[in-house]
Amino acid sequence: MTSAAIPGAERSSETGVRTDPGSTPGAGAPDARATQTSQLPQSAEAASPASPTAPASPPESVSAAAPDSPAPDSPASGIPAAGGPAHAGNSSKNARRAEAQARHSPLFLWVKEVATVVLVAIVLSFLIKTFLFRAFYIPSESMVSTLDVNDRIFVNLLVPEPFALERGDVVVFRDTQGWLAPAVSKPAGPFTWVQDGLTFIGLLPDNSEQHLVKRVIGLPGDHVVCCDTGGRIMVNGAPLEETYINPAEVPQIRDFDVVVPDGKVWVMGDNRNHSADSRAHADTNGGFVDIADIEGRAAVIAWPFNRLGALDNYPDVFRGVPAPAGK
Repeated sequence: MTSAAIPGAERSSETGVRTDPGSTPGAGAPDARATQTSQLPQSAEAASPASPTAPASPPESVSAAAPDSPAPDSPASGIPAAGGPAHAGNSSKNARRAEAQARHSPLFLWVKEVATVVLVAIVLSFLIKTFLFRAFYIPSESMVSTLDVNDRIFVNLLVPEPFALERGDVVVFRDTQGWLAPAVSKPAGPFTWVQDGLTFIGLLPDNSEQHLVKRVIGLPGDHVVCCDTGGRIMVNGAPLEETYINPAEVPQIRDFDVVVPDGKVWVMGDNRNHSADSRAHADTNGGFVDIADIEGRAAVIAWPFNRLGALDNYPDVFRGVPAPAGK
């Protein structure tokens, strides 16, 4: 049926829907277009501005015109609600992070773990070497048999400060008095910088040979004399039974009589016949060692493993020594 076959009909200029103002209920078969019109949702008719009888629709009816469309904040829309859960963004970040980690190969993860362990070890070694312990290499025989040539030792840097020196301590000190011959400069090799770096952070012992190691015999104020009728060293009038002396040789008698000044100590090697100690340098600073030059107290033999052990300061040897006069 065409529009020309229906007289008196009007066409809506907006919706394209025909209406028949002269038709009444029960007046005959309804027009096909009127039937189609009656099947439209009421909201669609209300939205037509050409219908003179259509009531004004509130703004909310626009969203109601498409009941099948998902709401903006519904899960089907894919748009997160403005008031959605705060952890939604964190979950997506964690998912992306986990995905990025999954893309890394096991080799990359292994190298990363090893690099972390090495870095931590280097930092710890540097801190220990700076504040607690430092490694040194023994190049001479002056302390045999307490220390052998090529021994590696750890020195406690907390002595003489904050912990005080004691008689019998084995100490390492800097050669500021010229006891040693000047070090011969060695040509730099291709890996010299590696050795210097490992020494600096404490992973290798200091083998610069500009340090000395001796045993403290006299503290500030002590009166040290060699020797009594039995060839024994006396400190403040008390003879010493020095059980740490190298038993392979009988010590030679070298007379001296000194009072240790403040801030200094008197030192001697355990291998008495092969030690250029305080006795041999009486013309330089009186043979005394400045406490300020002491790096620390030798505490442990770390290498070789068959000599691994702690170093003793033999307190029994010095137990009978009285305090210095005036102290």
